[in-house]
Amino acid sequence: MSQLKTTPQVPISIRPATPDDAAAVRALRLEALTQNPTAFSADVTATAAEPPEAWAARIARYNQEQAGVICVAEASGGLVGMAGLVCGHWPKTRHRADIWGVYVKPEWRNRGIAEALLAECAGWARERGVFMALLGVVTINTPAIRCYARCGFQVYGIDPKTLCHDGIYYDELLMVKYL
Repeated sequence: MSQLKTTPQVPISIRPATPDDAAAVRALRLEALTQNPTAFSADVTATAAEPPEAWAARIARYNQEQAGVICVAEASGGLVGMAGLVCGHWPKTRHRADIWGVYVKPEWRNRGIAEALLAECAGWARERGVFMALLGVVTINTPAIRCYARCGFQVYGIDPKTLCHDGIYYDELLMVKYL
């Protein structure tokens, strides 16, 4: 499953990542964690310690076990965005999936790329019998909240003080979309 999104500037390919994308996915993830530390719970130092081979293994495992997917947006010969989805591990939770790591490079924002990445993740999940996707987003990330709402996600709760960065605690909105 992949799609081609056309913008006035350049065509953008939205597709599942392959192990060959590992180094570029890792670099994009590190950029996301560095540029937007309050948007992600992952630690940039721990993530930087993971070599590209670890990312290749993760992507291969996701693909082989159909446990999840990392979707990427590619334009002008490089990755410009990504979004991950991981399915419930146990038989009792296989109907749901968690969205993680949604990021689009700043110069590529406001072109519908995040929405296309989320749609690709949702389509992948739907094909595998998943019927609900969940995510958490810090309450101060208004652009992301608007994006998720445009994609059909609805707030179902608040997780208080979920993230602590530089001694400041951040609440997360919990959002769900029925696929």
